[in-house]
Amino acid sequence: MKRKVIRITTIPMSLNILFPGQLKMLSEEYEVVAVSSPGKELDEVGRREGVRTVAVPMERHISPFKDLVSLYRLVRLFRKEKPWMVHSHTPKAGLLAMLAAWMCGVPVRIHTFTGLVFPTAVGMKQRLLMATDRLTCACATLVNPEGKGVKRDLERYHITSKPLRIIGNGNVNGIDLSYFSRTQEVCKTAATVREEGCITFCFVGRVVGDKGMNELVRAFLRLYAQHTQVRLLLVGPFEDELDPLQPDTKQILLNHPAIRFMGWQSDIRPFLAASDVFVFPSYREGFPNVVLQAGAMGLPCIVTDINGCNEIVQEGVNGLIIPPRDENCLYEAMYRLATHPEERESMAQQARPMIANRYEQHDLWNKLKEIYQAQIKK
Repeated sequence: MKRKVIRITTIPMSLNILFPGQLKMLSEEYEVVAVSSPGKELDEVGRREGVRTVAVPMERHISPFKDLVSLYRLVRLFRKEKPWMVHSHTPKAGLLAMLAAWMCGVPVRIHTFTGLVFPTAVGMKQRLLMATDRLTCACATLVNPEGKGVKRDLERYHITSKPLRIIGNGNVNGIDLSYFSRTQEVCKTAATVREEGCITFCFVGRVVGDKGMNELVRAFLRLYAQHTQVRLLLVGPFEDELDPLQPDTKQILLNHPAIRFMGWQSDIRPFLAASDVFVFPSYREGFPNVVLQAGAMGLPCIVTDINGCNEIVQEGVNGLIIPPRDENCLYEAMYRLATHPEERESMAQQARPMIANRYEQHDLWNKLKEIYQAQIKK
């Protein structure tokens, strides 16, 4: 009989985006159950990965009463399923799942930190977030930081004294290079998006303040004032309830003739293939998949000097690294790559090989399987 593994994230979008192919791979050796809040993307995960799914409502923001209800539901689920392992990702799912798994005596409890919120918080909010992360770690039998930056912050803030192990070179799923490539079909679709004769910058992700959207739009407006042959593609959803943009930012990106807001897209490859530079001015990350994906598609990347991004990009080799929340530095980086085609092309040539050498998906999957196997031997 296969050992049962429950993989859990707070929202179904995380399960869907972070782990394509991974749950299916694990189900060859384990009985895998995918858990998240309800949503059509959870059903999509079940169909694509061939695993059973269970919906448990969870709130991303702090909501004491609803969090207690979610904890109760997880305890009931774990007592019913009797898993050998619970492996959680994302903050709220990590806290609730590790606590519920500890209460139920689940033998193996792994939490992967894909990003930390507390380093950029202040005051009481920071202390509360640190306390919840410490509780998550206390209930886990194994703590896995997604990258070196996350590991460094966990140690620096004394979140846990448990050993911290990064899988491979970082990231939770690696990159499928056969999928993220400029196939004939992808390039054909990209041709319908691209404006010939223009330098196109692309952002993919949640279109929110925390991703640096306000700075990006202002920097682009300055660039466009000098070079009208630049374009900006924005691919991703708004999150007006959790992290709304400044009102003028949203109006500009929806109405400016050189900015195209594409919304959520199930396949981002044509938009990356239609672009010249990927720009990702986020305030905080764990180890962003989308920067790996852009690199695999051969794009030089402008990223902020934050966890994950500064591990993927080497300054001046496959992209540029700028301080977060700095509109001027962002503008200067965009201006530099817009006006120096030889440097831009040199970085583009380095982009895919650097991703392939460090983050190939099957290499990471093998490392993950080794970690799971090691828990059996304990």
